[in-house]
Amino acid sequence: MTTNRTALQQTIDEIVGTGFVGISLRVHDEQGEWVGRAGRGELAADALPPLDGHVRIGSNTKTFIATVALQLVGEGKIELDTAVAKYLPEFDLDPRITVRMLLQHTSGIFNFTGEYYEDGSTAPGIVWSGQDWVQDRFRTYPPEELVRVALANPARFEPGTDWSYSNTNFVLAKLVIERATGSTLAAEMQRLILGPLELTGTVVPETSTEIPEPHAHAYYRFTDAAGAEQIVDVTSQNPSWISGGGDMISTTRDLHTFITALLSGRLLPEALLAEMLTPEAKVGYGLGVFIQETGSGTVITHNGGHGGHGALMYSTRDGAKTLTAALNYVDDADLSLSAEFQQATQRLVGEVFGPVAE
Repeated sequence: MTTNRTALQQTIDEIVGTGFVGISLRVHDEQGEWVGRAGRGELAADALPPLDGHVRIGSNTKTFIATVALQLVGEGKIELDTAVAKYLPEFDLDPRITVRMLLQHTSGIFNFTGEYYEDGSTAPGIVWSGQDWVQDRFRTYPPEELVRVALANPARFEPGTDWSYSNTNFVLAKLVIERATGSTLAAEMQRLILGPLELTGTVVPETSTEIPEPHAHAYYRFTDAAGAEQIVDVTSQNPSWISGGGDMISTTRDLHTFITALLSGRLLPEALLAEMLTPEAKVGYGLGVFIQETGSGTVITHNGGHGGHGALMYSTRDGAKTLTAALNYVDDADLSLSAEFQQATQRLVGEVFGPVAE
């Protein structure tokens, strides 16, 4: 299908009208490259968001980590169906949990950011929202601490019997990568992905609180003890609280380059790419990616967002058509823009790839 560029610009203008501060959109298709932007890079200024600004990409990080893990499978340093306990014996993990289960969210391990159960009940994890998070956002969380928070809670289900999205899976995947290589995730990411693809705008920040220039600003809203609404610029923060579950920084250009290289076979051998793109039955999650059906075929994707920054990454199965986007907004503990975020995403995907199948 041919994408109407004028309609895309109108859509992102309308998305900003629903409450977002700004958006930058990049589309690659049979017509070439198109980049559009709308809104503002800062609340107190009228300038548009930067054309290819840096953004905290949230759970798009999971696709990068899954790719590194599979590259290490290809190098013989990690075994996909081996018990995670073999690599990380210090956590006394259920021996049935494999590396594959981490990457596919089928381990059953509690989510350290908290759980939402089917009956409407919840179980808290670490503090990652509200005024407490804002005031403590420069705290350093060792990844091992996040894992132990999760393991202090009961598992959601027996390993391999169900699917549930858990950030803990990818913190553990990060630790497996580091244990198997004797190197840091940042170093392995540089060796295997960022260096070969020349992704100069992509960063594994670890505990660094800053984001490279240029960037749009991220904001958080809360009500203080006196009952007054406060809006704080949270662009600077220590992302170790989400670690391998969602801490990376990138740009729309780098996300396009990455997903295109991944799906065109430049990063993984064919057999391992096929493993990555084989979805589990419940929600269609492969290994670090969602597999969706649209009006024009299969789309591979992962999105992410928190604390006033969000990123979108979509591609056709062959990497020939992509959509990547960066958003900045005013977040809050109620995630009050989450519905608009989903609606905006579906509109953009529908215009580029065709309507998403129900």
